[in-house]
Amino acid sequence: MRTTRRELLALAGVASATVAMPSIARAQRAIRMRLAHAANEVHPGHIAAVRFKEALEKLVPGRINVQIFPNRQLGDDKQCLESAIAGTVELAGASGVLFPLVTGRPALAAYQLPFLIRDYDHFTKMATGGTAQKMLDDLAPAGLIGLQTTDIGQRNFLSVAKPVKKIADFAGLKTRIVPVPLHKQIWEAVGTAPVGLPYGEVYSALQTKVIDAVEINVSSVVGENLWEVGKYFTLTGHYPWHNVIVANKTFFDGLPPDLQAALRQAGKDSIKPTMDYTQNQDFAARDDLKKKGVQFSPLEDLPAMKAKVEPILGEWAKKSPLIAEFVAAAQSSA
Repeated sequence: MRTTRRELLALAGVASATVAMPSIARAQRAIRMRLAHAANEVHPGHIAAVRFKEALEKLVPGRINVQIFPNRQLGDDKQCLESAIAGTVELAGASGVLFPLVTGRPALAAYQLPFLIRDYDHFTKMATGGTAQKMLDDLAPAGLIGLQTTDIGQRNFLSVAKPVKKIADFAGLKTRIVPVPLHKQIWEAVGTAPVGLPYGEVYSALQTKVIDAVEINVSSVVGENLWEVGKYFTLTGHYPWHNVIVANKTFFDGLPPDLQAALRQAGKDSIKPTMDYTQNQDFAARDDLKKKGVQFSPLEDLPAMKAKVEPILGEWAKKSPLIAEFVAAAQSSA
């Protein structure tokens, strides 16, 4: 049977469409992004990642597939940040304290200047403001695009042997800190003996009396079971523990402009829901910890602690115009 010219053209069209289909499917396939962080699934650091993923999927449904790797699956805090810089993961969440240390960009240290940020509402206001965005943008020379800054828990003080109720009680206590210059300066000014230790070693160090205390947030006391070894919790609220979600800049720059805009918007949209979770967890967990035998008390002479560390704000404001701008904005809005 002869095939007509019309039939040949129709068959050719079907064949062409069949060949083209794989490329069309590839073009429509969701872009995979790995988001690595070190926190466990109940920690605000993980919730920050989840809320970011949810906000992004709402903005561009079906176009991006964010896979979250929590619980140190791809490394500890510092390793996750370094992986994002290197591009071995597309996204990472890490403690803000690490960014000046790893990137050499000092601005993000401003969040932990002592007693600068008053509470969770004040943090939310600052993190969604113009100066906060400038601080995220300042990461670009380090190969990162900053997307979101949240608080994963206001810091207080957990001790093992005795309660700390007055400034004099801090004297000489071997206190675990993250070994960065700002924290060392703060806790030496308060009167403790700061000890730099990795986060994963805090439990055993408290248990074996290698350290006497740790400056810590409630979520970490719960997440790391530190309540089993530390029974005295002093409410100082000396600074927040900020968490930052970033993207590898080379990867980000290779995305279509609308997806770049979606990532930035998802970062902004996910700040408030994360902060709500952090605040609720903090106060609810305090009640749970009391039931587990942890004793909570205020620092009776908190103004004396504030006075000891107040000069640090002026010193650090001189280190970066962005830090100075952030300090001025925080103080004017407090």
